[in-house]
Amino acid sequence: MSIVRRGSLFDPFSVDLWTDPFDTFRSIIPAVSGNSEAAAFANACMDWKETPEAHVFKADLPGVKKEEVKVEVEDGNVLVVSGERTKEKEDRNDKWHRVERSSGKFVRRFRLPENAKVEEVKAGLENGVLTVTVPKAEVKKPEAKAIEISG
Repeated sequence: MSIVRRGSLFDPFSVDLWTDPFDTFRSIIPAVSGNSEAAAFANACMDWKETPEAHVFKADLPGVKKEEVKVEVEDGNVLVVSGERTKEKEDRNDKWHRVERSSGKFVRRFRLPENAKVEEVKAGLENGVLTVTVPKAEVKKPEAKAIEISG
């Protein structure tokens, strides 16, 4: 974490006193790539949890319509979530004080395990949260076969 100092006077009650430790990393990405789409890519954060029945992926996509999101399975076992968050229409008379919400294209890829039933993937977008459910195939336990010993 870093402490933000304003001018020569240290204000311990500043709103920005404790900043996100990854802000520096996020601010470098657009500078390296030369466009703001990389920032949107970096901010497309997803959770992946495994339950006994399925792999469940969740992403916060506030303000994104379901028509702007695409969920696919590539190469047989790679889950791809992509889309675009459109930029808010700007008016020349507006004076922006801070812009923190990202816009642009985003894409995330996850290699699914062998037990994923990729033909039964389901996705839903509700209240700005995308949920992708990938059911799991039952793992068959190998049967032990007794071999009779001769002699």
